[in-house]
Amino acid sequence: SYVLGGRAMEIVYKESELVHYMATAVQVSNDAPVLLDRFLSSAVEVDIDCICDGEMVVIGAIMQHIEQAGVHSGDSACAIPPQTLPDWVVEVIHSYAKALANALEVVGLLNVQFAVSGTTVYVIEANPRASRTVPFVAKATGVPLAKVATRVMLGATLNELRTEGLLTEPVTGHVSVKEAVLPFSRFPEVDTALGPEMRSTGEVMGIDATFGLAFVKAETAAGTVLPTSGLVFLSLADRDKPAGLVVAQRLRELGLGIAATSGTATYLSRFGVVVDRIVAKVSESTTGSDTAVGLIESGEVAFVVNTPRGGGSRSDGQAIRKAANVHHVSSVTTIEAALAAFRGLIEQKKHPITVCSLQEFHQIGRQRASQVGASHEA
Repeated sequence: SYVLGGRAMEIVYKESELVHYMATAVQVSNDAPVLLDRFLSSAVEVDIDCICDGEMVVIGAIMQHIEQAGVHSGDSACAIPPQTLPDWVVEVIHSYAKALANALEVVGLLNVQFAVSGTTVYVIEANPRASRTVPFVAKATGVPLAKVATRVMLGATLNELRTEGLLTEPVTGHVSVKEAVLPFSRFPEVDTALGPEMRSTGEVMGIDATFGLAFVKAETAAGTVLPTSGLVFLSLADRDKPAGLVVAQRLRELGLGIAATSGTATYLSRFGVVVDRIVAKVSESTTGSDTAVGLIESGEVAFVVNTPRGGGSRSDGQAIRKAANVHHVSSVTTIEAALAAFRGLIEQKKHPITVCSLQEFHQIGRQRASQVGASHEA
């Protein structure tokens, strides 16, 4: 309770894990209260930055997280504009953010985090301050949020700033992706699985015409080496296997080989996806060479997709993730990141990556908006 960066927060799946957590949490938190929350499984997390002058509210941008709720927002990638949110969810998020800003009598910036689960939009938290996402939103939309918010806090109204030309309409027509920079290469023995505790030390941004291309740029900037050849190892939790089938199909489309644990391989084979190498679980192997760890150590694996769920798969996957980290093999630990990465590689095959400055993207977006406006007037 009352921590920054999700310090000592953990998702537990059974009573024994809760007992273990309570024993360690007391030491970490010096007998401070411990909060128990119900975890929203498979929820989509959403961030929004807005500015309020006490009466009027302007939405800076809605950011849809790529990793599901449960991964700290500082460690999660996110996209502007949101890629899969239904229109009604966007409208609800707008309404909630504006209602919160007015009720809290905010003058300046407000960041609100949401979780979308089924047909319900939950408010996780509302922070009347600048968030770490403000620079990203400003670069993505071309609107200087920090400057606008500062003027508002000094007494200007949003209508006045719009008349001055400081507050403009957001630039559209492209996709921007923010990705976290994680320091795992400096700590080879650390488990790289993402969770509620924030561990990123920075962030980067990719921008392009499509989500896939923007995501590839962001991953490249963050130091993740996406595979263009070789063997990709898949080890998926049961709940991720349906989406993992799409990942496997994309790997085949890219001409990449697939290695997998027996459970994942059996599931994929039911849908006609052949696995090139079936490996033993680390906990069940007698030699170690026939496991994913052995393949990684021998240099046969180009990329690792490992999605842990619960104690058993987490302990087995921990050895795999550590081996990948030690041997400098890039990996992802969420199925959402795997889907985005290989979607991006497929798009890259059709449309090779090009470099364009941020100013050029903004100029193109504004020209497009003015042309649309002129056609509407006509």
